Formats: sequence, structure tokens, C-alpha cells
Amino acid sequence: MMQNLQCNFFFLLSCILFCTTLALPWSQSREFNQAKNYEGSSDFVDLQYHMGPVLSSSPINLYIIWYGNWNPTDQSTIRDFIYSLSSPAPYPAVSDWWKTVRLYTDQTGSNITGAISLSGEFYDSKYSHGGSLSRLSMQSIIKHAVTSSYPRALPLNPNNGLYLVLTSPDVRVQDFCRAVCGFHYFTFPTIVGVTVPYAWVGNSGKQCPGICAYPFAWPKNSGRPPPSTNGGNNIMRAPNGDPGVDGMISVLAHELAEVSSNPLVNAWYAGDDPTAPTEIADLCMGVYGSGGGGGYVGVVSKDRWGNGYNVNGVKGRKFMVQWVWNPVKRRCFGPNAMD
Repeated sequence: MMQNLQCNFFFLLSCILFCTTLALPWSQSREFNQAKNYEGSSDFVDLQYHMGPVLSSSPINLYIIWYGNWNPTDQSTIRDFIYSLSSPAPYPAVSDWWKTVRLYTDQTGSNITGAISLSGEFYDSKYSHGGSLSRLSMQSIIKHAVTSSYPRALPLNPNNGLYLVLTSPDVRVQDFCRAVCGFHYFTFPTIVGVTVPYAWVGNSGKQCPGICAYPFAWPKNSGRPPPSTNGGNNIMRAPNGDPGVDGMISVLAHELAEVSSNPLVNAWYAGDDPTAPTEIADLCMGVYGSGGGGGYVGVVSKDRWGNGYNVNGVKGRKFMVQWVWNPVKRRCFGPNAMD
């Protein structure tokens, strides 16, 4: 009975999520739709290239907008993940995970770059657009960050810039926790002045960790008991000690993979509708290791404290990021694969 309730809950969530369009949403709860997971090789995936650009210019200059009230420790964890994308670390490393993303090319044969630079940060600690945001608000927040005289404006970089709007746990965003955990899109010249790719990811720690920080928290009403204080009930412990931030990093990895391979929504995706595409990370929702799918993350590692992870980062960091579709192997793949 408990299992049936759990399956029904996840099915209803999936129905809501697949009806959502606009700005390419990602929601952790979609992972429970097993039909979307392809851990094994599959000929049923119709991933196609639609002749648009990928982020091949080197380096990708990342600009972070910290929106809201951020804990410096959490910011350091996220920065270290970004540094890990193009820095060496023990295998399997975050940079090894990014090598799968790099397999995607544009019409000239140029691959997505492996050079990623954190090139600027803006602290919007005064909540310039309030504590409750629409999806379109993200573009206005970017506009504010590149035009504000205080504390220091970010450069507006239409050549190889990528903007990340990261909202703190107290900020509410349209459809957050209900239908999305993050999304990517591109700015409108009428708002920002130029077209640049961007992504938004929210910290779900206080609002919906069971939705956007799984497997570090159980979804409510899923038929599972909440995790106990001693780490019981089979909940996986977060590698950096904060389910909200560790869950956020997996969503961020998802969005970075997709915005790099489909920045203007006309490059790599499956399906006939570019407003609701299935992108390279969507195909592997919830798969973190061999055998993953249907709510099971797959075979992953544990550190000496019992925290789950599947890739190593800089400064001894460990992270848990979902796999992405490998166009050569034609399957979901990560560097921690057992084959």
C-alpha cells in the first residue's frame, strides 16, 4: 500500500511537470518517471541537432548573481563546484563528468569548451525585485546586475558570457517546488539589451528539499517517513553537509549541461516542440550511477562519514551530480559508471 501511494504521488507530480513549458524547466521529482530514464543503451531516444550554437567559445565566462540572503559557507561550496568543472581532481572528477557534455558540437564541428571561468559575482542582498519572483524576473535581475553602480556591476558579455541567478532559501519563485527546481533560457534584448544565455537555480533547503534536493530528503506525502536525526530511514546524507546546497549543485550541473548544449533552444534536444524540449540531462533524470532509475540513484560512493557522492572536486570536495546523455555511447553516462 505504501509503495502504491508513493508511485501515485510521483505519477501526479510527473503529470504536472510535463505540462509545464517556458524557459526549459528542471524538477528533481521528474526523475520518478521511469520512461524518461535511459541508464542502458537505447535506440528509442531521438536526440537531434537543430543547427543552433553550443557554448564552444573558450572560456565560458560565468557570472553569478547571488540573490537574497546567502550563507558564505554555502557560497564557497557552490564556487568550488564551478571551479571543479575545469580543474583536475581525483578520478572520477567533476571535470571527467563535464567531458561527456563536451562531446556535443555545433555545425562547424566545434565542441563545447572545457574551459569554464568564474569571471564575476554580484551580491543582490537587498532583494532588488522583492522576495517573490516570476520567471521573467530573472532577466530584470540580470539587467540590474549589469547596470547597478553598487556594489559593482557585472560586465554584459554577449560573446561568451553565461549568467547564473542563484536564489537563497527564503526567496520564492514562480513554480518553484511545484514544477521547477531550475531552468535556463536566454535574455530578451528589450529587457537586458542583448541576448545572452542564463540559468536560474533556487536553494530548496527551507521550501521543498524532498522535491529539489532528493536523494538527500524524502518527498512529502510519498509514503516514506521523514529522515530521522541519526540519518536513518535510508536517507542519503549530503556530501557537503547541507541538503539544500548539495541538491542545488546537482540542479546547477543539470542546467549547465543543457544551457551549454542548447543555449538558444535551437541546438541539441529531443522532441518536436522547442518550447518543451527533452534535453541531454532530462534524459537521465535521477540517474547518478549504474543501475539508476525509477527513484533509485544507482551505485554511488560513500565517504568515511557515510555521505553519498559520485564525483570528486577541488580542495577535497565531493559532489553528487546526475548523469547526462552520452551521444557516442547512446546512453546515460557518468565517470563513476561500473562499465
